[in-house]
Amino acid sequence: MLRLEPGLPHPRGATWDGAGVNFALFSANATKVELCLFDANGRRETDRIALPEYTHEVWHGYLPDVRPGQLYGYRVHGPYEPSAGHRFNPNKLLIDPYAKALRGEIRWHDACFGYRVGSPRGDVQPDRRDSAFVVPKCVVVDTAATWGPDRPPEHKWADTIVYEAHVEGMTAARKDMPERIRGTFAGLSDPGVIDHLVKLGVTALELMPIQAFFDDRYLVEKKLVNYWGYNTVNYFSLAPRYLSPGAGIDEFKVLVRRLHDAGIEVILDVVYNHTAEGNHLGPTLSFRGIDNASYYMLAEDKRYYFDATGCGNTVNLRHPRVLQMVMDSLRYWVEEYHVDGFRFDLATSMGREHDHFDPSAVFFDAVRQDPVLQRVRLIAEPWDVGPNGYQLGNFPPGWAEWNGQYRDNMRSFWKGDDGRMPAFAGAILGSAGRFDHKGRKSWASVNFVTAHDGFTLADLWSYNEKHNEANKEDNRDGHDDNRSWNCGVEGPTDDPAILRLRDRMRRNVIATLLLSQGTPMLLMGDEVGRTQKGNNNAYCQNNEIAWYAWNGVGEREEAFQEFVRGMIAVRKRHPVLRSRAFLHGHSLDDNGTRDAVWYRPDGAEMDAASWGDGRAKVVGLLLSQPGEELLIIVNAYHAPMPFALPNSRAGGWRVTVDTATGEIDPAGRRIAAEASIEIGGRSLLLLCGKCG
Repeated sequence: MLRLEPGLPHPRGATWDGAGVNFALFSANATKVELCLFDANGRRETDRIALPEYTHEVWHGYLPDVRPGQLYGYRVHGPYEPSAGHRFNPNKLLIDPYAKALRGEIRWHDACFGYRVGSPRGDVQPDRRDSAFVVPKCVVVDTAATWGPDRPPEHKWADTIVYEAHVEGMTAARKDMPERIRGTFAGLSDPGVIDHLVKLGVTALELMPIQAFFDDRYLVEKKLVNYWGYNTVNYFSLAPRYLSPGAGIDEFKVLVRRLHDAGIEVILDVVYNHTAEGNHLGPTLSFRGIDNASYYMLAEDKRYYFDATGCGNTVNLRHPRVLQMVMDSLRYWVEEYHVDGFRFDLATSMGREHDHFDPSAVFFDAVRQDPVLQRVRLIAEPWDVGPNGYQLGNFPPGWAEWNGQYRDNMRSFWKGDDGRMPAFAGAILGSAGRFDHKGRKSWASVNFVTAHDGFTLADLWSYNEKHNEANKEDNRDGHDDNRSWNCGVEGPTDDPAILRLRDRMRRNVIATLLLSQGTPMLLMGDEVGRTQKGNNNAYCQNNEIAWYAWNGVGEREEAFQEFVRGMIAVRKRHPVLRSRAFLHGHSLDDNGTRDAVWYRPDGAEMDAASWGDGRAKVVGLLLSQPGEELLIIVNAYHAPMPFALPNSRAGGWRVTVDTATGEIDPAGRRIAAEASIEIGGRSLLLLCGKCG
């Protein structure tokens, strides 16, 4: 019989101290908590132990005879009263919210649900089947690791270039890699993969969710998967599917160390806004069965959830213990795994008081004063699906935000839509109208034209419409407002003229992104023309539709990859493209030099009438700072246009980037001051006067 001692109410979770394991679980409304221990295969429950102590709403006990590797779960007793917000059911094995590792995946069965599925009484009647045989088991972990001289790269925000990637999708199709590590953290840490990122020039790898998640039942029944992973069930453990056979949590630590050694930061996409338990008819896997009324925001009718996420529930960050769990989790990933920052999915919901968003909400205030989190990158996806959900620019100082307006404005401008010039101009200068307040800097705008949600860059200029039939939802899912253009033919083509146009449009977007003030973000595989065959919602496609295509890229995509590398190098070479302060046309010296000036094609400065011309599609932007002078000229019209060049302090200009030809040449061909230049249809030119 196992020895049992009172233990401590902190820290939460299963904590190995070198002599035994302390177990601690928060539940304000439970009447009894049982710790269930399992054999090494997780198939047989070997011990069931009632935690002996209840201190400050935390149930706890200490087992001197338990060691790392032990599998466990909880059964929590209490009232099953949905009308009062309580859904306790001790027949359901529950995942510890603080579990540091999980063994196995969920196997969908009606026993996963706390109520009788199909009962005429709905979710009022509890289900009495034991769910242990279909639920993953928690693992007691020894978190000790030898990091050696690991040092975060700590790039300045202004110098940051983000690359959004999917752990499995990045290497699943890499044929020169052992099959056992394809699609895993070990695969991503392969020197060939890291070398690709280094040569590309990115400074931060933003990984789509790696915290433990499961495939939704409705997807499994359609023989699909939750590929993206925005379905978190535990905030401390790695998704088991990303570990190679037999590997433990150190595999991710090795990845972080190798990326740091290469000068690349690691940013995690995290989902603290909702959990995989879904709405009131969802499964009972963890939080719902531990203390539903504490962990979730409930509606006025407590049988239901306040759902600002569109995923069935909203995590209740107003509760101090729930807030503590999220803060503990964030610190854990920084201190134990050395990650460099977080991108928060549907972050508006984390600042909600139901219908009201508050930039001084308790979560934001807690993060602001936290000594660990103050030094990492914090990026918000500034929307959710609740009332007044779009909050771009309204997050607190210290946060950056995904700028979806940048995406839409740039797509519309380059597609040639009328009336897009003012929005284009604001976006390329860092969206100051949204972000220039409270001392925020231009890097607060995370600029992107493509991301995991939507078309890839190649598909943006290959499809007018989404083609999501593979998702088995009759093409009803995904965005309809894509602002895309197929350049004359829907989908693949061998027409060389259309292929040249598509390549030019891709170059325009990449060049604009990397010449814009703010923080640029690239999507995995865009540099080599990754296509999803027109699918703009590949959330359930763990196959070639969503994977990075490493083999057989071809000369055309090799050339485009070189262009992307070249544009990243251009950005790094010119500090004026990475200004921390917003550029408003302020004077720099007594000679009247200003930091940003907009010009018409005739050489005159833009005025109110020029900005109001809805048909205007050609404009020039002169950027200046001491020792540097760059002129960006864009033409979204289909035909070539003449452009009268403004004076240069250097007495002339050099053409260093031309998206019409794909040429990038720092030495560039020279053009006399005050001359006129022709810019090709649907193209961009970068000219350098003083170049540092």
